[in-house]
Amino acid sequence: MPTEAEDNCLKAIYQLAGDGTRATTAALADLLSIAPASVTGMLKKLSHADPPWIDYQKHHGALLTSHGRTRALEIIRHHRLIELFLHRILGYRWDEVHSEAEKLEHAISETFEDRIAAVLGDPDFDPHGHPIPRKDGTLPRRVDTGLVDLEPGDEALVSRVSDHDPEMLQYLASIGVGPGVRLRVLERSPFDGPLMLQIGKDPTVRAFGMRLASAIRVREVGEEDTCPS
Repeated sequence: MPTEAEDNCLKAIYQLAGDGTRATTAALADLLSIAPASVTGMLKKLSHADPPWIDYQKHHGALLTSHGRTRALEIIRHHRLIELFLHRILGYRWDEVHSEAEKLEHAISETFEDRIAAVLGDPDFDPHGHPIPRKDGTLPRRVDTGLVDLEPGDEALVSRVSDHDPEMLQYLASIGVGPGVRLRVLERSPFDGPLMLQIGKDPTVRAFGMRLASAIRVREVGEEDTCPS
């Protein structure tokens, strides 16, 4: 089985190249915060495994094999189930769960994973709205778009929020923004200016800069969550 560092590399490849494109060494090094030479060494090892976890081509990057994709989704499932368990059962804030799940995702057994899932009612989404892969490797699906793509007068529900910046999550929680919350765009300033939003029924108008708005995905009001067949 891959080491913890190699598992993290498989997850990063999935994050960067889940649509079938290739993840470059530079992008992986940036995402994993490690030296490009270390990434190259891991990619070579993962590509030489039997069966190989990835298809790696020098100067062209890495692509997950079906074997590697299964492993990446398994670790992502562990991570997101742990996040939800910490949040819902143990009372962790949503800005605290990511770092804890990063430590625990490699350590739990499949039996422990199954018991967490059962306690939580086999959930489809984590506290940030990201889909939790199923045991069979399929993913719950929501059709969503970026908050930055909305125009004045548009209304939408928060679908998911990036979990990589705890301070941003703390701020969003403080103003009542999370999955399922309704947002209404009141004004859009030109030249990458802020979006002026109303959050739920709160009459306060909030300014969302492009960095904050880019961290949020939204879906149409009333749109149902579906699962691929």
